[in-house]
Amino acid sequence: MDLVTGGTGFLGSHIVERLVQAGRKVRALVRPTSDIHLLETLGVELFRGDLTDPASCRAACAGVDTVFHAAAKVGDWGPWQEFQTHTIDATHQLALAALDAGVRRFIHISSISAYGHPNGKGLVLDETAPLGVHVHRWSYYTLAKVAVERLLWDLHREKKLPLTVIRPSWIYGPRDRTTIVRLHRMITTGRIKILGCGDNRLNTIFAPNVADACLLAASRDAALGQAYNVSNDGLVTQREFLTLWAEAFGCSAPRRHMPFAVAASAGLVCECMGRLLRRKKPPFITRYSVWLMGRDVFFSTEKAQRQLGWSPRLGYRQAVPLTAQWFLQHGRP
Repeated sequence: MDLVTGGTGFLGSHIVERLVQAGRKVRALVRPTSDIHLLETLGVELFRGDLTDPASCRAACAGVDTVFHAAAKVGDWGPWQEFQTHTIDATHQLALAALDAGVRRFIHISSISAYGHPNGKGLVLDETAPLGVHVHRWSYYTLAKVAVERLLWDLHREKKLPLTVIRPSWIYGPRDRTTIVRLHRMITTGRIKILGCGDNRLNTIFAPNVADACLLAASRDAALGQAYNVSNDGLVTQREFLTLWAEAFGCSAPRRHMPFAVAASAGLVCECMGRLLRRKKPPFITRYSVWLMGRDVFFSTEKAQRQLGWSPRLGYRQAVPLTAQWFLQHGRP
């Protein structure tokens, strides 16, 4: 039996789908208010509970062989307490329950954001890089990812939690109803700008490719106690990536540019205004979103390829049009 958290969410739903396709028996921990339509069509066992409740975590982990933990507070905006409760505290409760249940493997979905916000022309980082470097003020998503990883690695060392960490980058794909909405709006209205010269290599990954890595990690003994960057579908520059999206949406490729430093400064101003006015919705631009698109740092996936035998099932030229087609048919707000 495999337990998946976040199964009603974006990446979690793709993990559930891959497990079902592999013939695995799947249990999904879902909140009572979650939309479970897709999980019902996939025929998985639904366990209603809450990750912040220790009793729910213990009951959900009973009889489980592998935990795929994809649930977390997502996004680069919101009060710290939400990240503390729904990312850090919830993960701690689940990990303790998994230890008590004697699970064989705990697959934690982290992020390359756990490295912080390093940047530099030609900088390439692998899994030996330190966590939490140059973190922006108010970057609560990143701070929570760093805190959770440190917590889990402590449990691995001290209590033998059978941990494997997957670190995706910016994830896109069918069922994404957040970032693709903003990307579509900016491209179709002509508001999008290339940050810098546009030749920087992007770290962005198709959701089903991440799910593949999760299943491989769960099946490899060598993956125990290891972390893996799963952060790109091949090599693509920012300009090439945006051009693929524009073509998929039937628009002209973006031509206008904005200096990276100017965009980052604009993001800081927007964040300051948002915090000052206590806005619940994220600003139009944040430093985190600028870093995702314009950064020069590249994260190597060589370790996942070598140890897990992982490679992207679909590259950008296949995955971007497929995602755009899904969005135009099903994902518009």
